[in-house]
Amino acid sequence: MSTVASCRLLLASGSPRRRELVRWLGYPVRVQVPQVDESLRAGEAPAAYVTRLARAKALALAPQAAADEIVLAADTVVVDRGRILGKPRDAAHAAAMLRALRGRAHQVLTGFALLWPARDRAHSEVVTSTVHMRDLSDAEIQAYIASRDPLDKAGAYAVQNTTFRPVARVEGCFANVVGLPVCAVARALMAWGCPRVRGIVPRCARAFGYNCASGIP
Repeated sequence: MSTVASCRLLLASGSPRRRELVRWLGYPVRVQVPQVDESLRAGEAPAAYVTRLARAKALALAPQAAADEIVLAADTVVVDRGRILGKPRDAAHAAAMLRALRGRAHQVLTGFALLWPARDRAHSEVVTSTVHMRDLSDAEIQAYIASRDPLDKAGAYAVQNTTFRPVARVEGCFANVVGLPVCAVARALMAWGCPRVRGIVPRCARAFGYNCASGIP
């Protein structure tokens, strides 16, 4: 496929973490927040849920995309034993989530969708990372909840929090757990002819202290 001169992204997200990660791609980015019903449907599997939401967000902004813009949307969920964990209702709920997750592994799934209306192209994909939590003490959990950081986080934790350090190790893409599998997005865009992306692995190492074995060098 021939390479296009430049790729401009329209990011469909209000997440500051996702906004920062998408800038690692090096493409010009415009941000807009779509209005989409994020309710989980009865019996809906986690992968189907994040795929549906990512596509819905991309489609919601497609009419507003300029001719040279590719819409990028994503949705991330924490999944424990097949059950989606959303954001905690309150401090007590956050504590219960963290006690349930500690000392065990769970999965984080991100579905992302790319839509290039001007070229009638669409792509969607789900990336899964396995997160091994530390065996957190009750005192650590209470101190973290007192910081209020977990109250707006799915699963009641931020993997990148360097004070709480909730995670023992991550299998797969670390950035995926933060909110966007940057390398997977880059590969999909490059397959469409977007300019080559470089340097994601060292950026991930600097930002998160994670040495990725399969990312974009």
